[in-house]
Amino acid sequence: MLKKFNYLLLSMVLLVSAAPVRATEMPPDVLVKTTTEEVTTILKKDKNEFANDKQKLYALIDAKVLPHFDFDQMTRLAVGRFWNTATPAQQQALIKQFRILLVRTYAGALAAFNNQVIEFKPFSMPSGATDVTVDTQVKQPGQQPIPINYSMKQEQGEWKVYDVSIDGVSLVLNYRGSFGSEIHQKGVNSLIQTLTARNAQNDAPAPK
Repeated sequence: MLKKFNYLLLSMVLLVSAAPVRATEMPPDVLVKTTTEEVTTILKKDKNEFANDKQKLYALIDAKVLPHFDFDQMTRLAVGRFWNTATPAQQQALIKQFRILLVRTYAGALAAFNNQVIEFKPFSMPSGATDVTVDTQVKQPGQQPIPINYSMKQEQGEWKVYDVSIDGVSLVLNYRGSFGSEIHQKGVNSLIQTLTARNAQNDAPAPK
């Protein structure tokens, strides 16, 4: 499952780390396809450079990934029923730390890119739809294709990702179990502290 989860994170990076594309100018399936093809080219060209400069990699993700994700919605879904019990200050802290966590995780997923092939399933969207799923799959020689589904919604004419699933396993629901368990046992502040500590650990220099 961990290997498949890495594919999920990798596919998210491939989706939205490309050169700037205005989401308002194209439907969601075209946005997914266009940006995936662009970022694949970037990774093939500059993989070693990004692998040796973690801060540069973080800056790339901050600039290219975040504008295409609705982290407020993702955090609300991940925290689940405990979201409404958190104070506004706690909610903002959760969004901030969850966002950092995913950025750091995406950075690690970039290292897993090894010329995998992303295929795009046929897509149709009802007129006026504002919430859709774009289906793709990751193919690698000698392995079964891994289906990846992007849940996207349109707000003010712009499509954003609010969840990604792999083999039916949702990213936000995957976190909801651990987040909910900690909040239930120790409270919201404990989860914030845990996420903050994990992010700090991810930023720490690797042992020599």
